[in-house]
Amino acid sequence: MKETNAAEKGGSFFEKHAEIWKFIKFTFAGASSSLIELGVFALLQYVVFKSLNDVPVTDSPVLAFLGVEYKGYMYSYFISTVVGYAIAFVMNRKITFKADANPLLSTVLYAIMVVCTIIFNTWFGAFLGTLIKNSGRSNALIELLTKVVVMTVPTLWTYPLNRFVIHRKKKPAAEQGE
Repeated sequence: MKETNAAEKGGSFFEKHAEIWKFIKFTFAGASSSLIELGVFALLQYVVFKSLNDVPVTDSPVLAFLGVEYKGYMYSYFISTVVGYAIAFVMNRKITFKADANPLLSTVLYAIMVVCTIIFNTWFGAFLGTLIKNSGRSNALIELLTKVVVMTVPTLWTYPLNRFVIHRKKKPAAEQGE
């Protein structure tokens, strides 16, 4: 009985399931950058901005309308999200998608997506943080779990945008001429 290798069977798993493999790499890059983001959040929330976690946001009717009440939560979510997305951009461009499209255009498109995502994450995280704090159930574990939820939700739009809009590969010359 002759054994056949993956190449003889029509390619490796990675070739046969390229999209699944890209999503796995995207998830790994996201998890890696998320761990750093979570660490930055914890440092900011419990050390740097600890004294601001009880300081109300009083100068913004928009933030008050959105349910963002405390400066410490808002600053911690904003800064940690910026750090996480900056790391994710580099990892996804270089490792996940191996993009070779115009880097300036990719950066601009990514920045637009990230600004929208940071606005969402800052609002959603600060809103949930406010709900938790006002419910009297605020503690480090619940706040960190909430941060993980807030960091995960944007995958609904960040993967499709990264994969199909931002980190594209140039088409081979043969395909462009057809």
